[in-house]
Amino acid sequence: MGVAWPAVRVDMGQPLAAVGVFTVVGTVCAATSSYFAGAIVKRVGTGAVVAASCLMTALALVGYAYAPSFAWLVALSIPMGIGAGAVDTSLNHFVAAHYSSRHMNWLHGFWGVGATLGPLIMSWSVTTPTGWTLGTRTIGLMQLALAVALFLTLALWAREKATHAEDASAQSAAASFKPNNPLATWLAPTCFLLYVSAEMGTGLWAASILATDRGMPLAQAGVWVAVYFGAITAGRFAVGLVANWLGNRKLVQLGIVVAALGAALFAAHGWIGDTSLAGLVLMGLGCAPIFPSLMHETARRFPEDVASKVISRQMIFAYIGVSVVPAAFGLLATWAGLGAIMPMVVVMLLGLLGVTTWLNRLT
Repeated sequence: MGVAWPAVRVDMGQPLAAVGVFTVVGTVCAATSSYFAGAIVKRVGTGAVVAASCLMTALALVGYAYAPSFAWLVALSIPMGIGAGAVDTSLNHFVAAHYSSRHMNWLHGFWGVGATLGPLIMSWSVTTPTGWTLGTRTIGLMQLALAVALFLTLALWAREKATHAEDASAQSAAASFKPNNPLATWLAPTCFLLYVSAEMGTGLWAASILATDRGMPLAQAGVWVAVYFGAITAGRFAVGLVANWLGNRKLVQLGIVVAALGAALFAAHGWIGDTSLAGLVLMGLGCAPIFPSLMHETARRFPEDVASKVISRQMIFAYIGVSVVPAAFGLLATWAGLGAIMPMVVVMLLGLLGVTTWLNRLT
């Protein structure tokens, strides 16, 4: 949507900040489904939740392509948000409980493959006569094919759960935790709020910053957004090779420092010109280990019963970071200009560094 929005808002006759309307609606729905995902998984299993969620989001995406008005985009964000929230919470909890930090990084690396393909498909789409609707229809049909594949392989999930149940129980029994600190159970979700706000705020507004503020053609700006997500993707696959050796906490803090330097470099266009584009790559590489390593560490910071609740909170806070804060960036851009967004991202990353340090001491 970051690449599509400049064209969508013109077609729909909407102001720059209107992107926040349907993203906030989607976030409320995603946060609600994240909250209830744990209880639903216990009833029907992770596989069924993932497959059903994939189908809902696929239908919503295809619906975007045929939406006759902005109100329809908002309405379709309801099934989009419900599906997205449920699949995120259930998948992250499944992998955190049953697999290593390496696998968590690779899970999110493949998320990055999709996050990279999306802007590339949309960059191509906006140059065609059909425009952005071709991109949403194409991605929706890809998602629909994935939903079919997931329904056909439901039996694999139950078998995987049974295979790892004994290992998970042994790890839980052997682990030792500091006395549970209620503050820590809220600091962990706060980390996700700050991180996702920075990562997705950049992903949503980078194309507008480049096209509107710096005069770059929209299709080229979309490619740079894809490069940003591509750096996150490549970084996550690379981190997966060393994650078990370095450990989650070192990876998170090193990533934050690199991401903050990259964001500051991208913000410095007025002083260094097009060299600032390297900041998007550097920020992407820094972002790579943060989300998956924070998520995987949750199962090691807290006992199993507490960890499942904290992961649900983390996903709720992450969805606030996906939409509410980037939408607020739109209001900031309307008031102070698009150039104010990246300095705010730097501030958020520095805040994240402080919160993770505090959380590490408590757990």
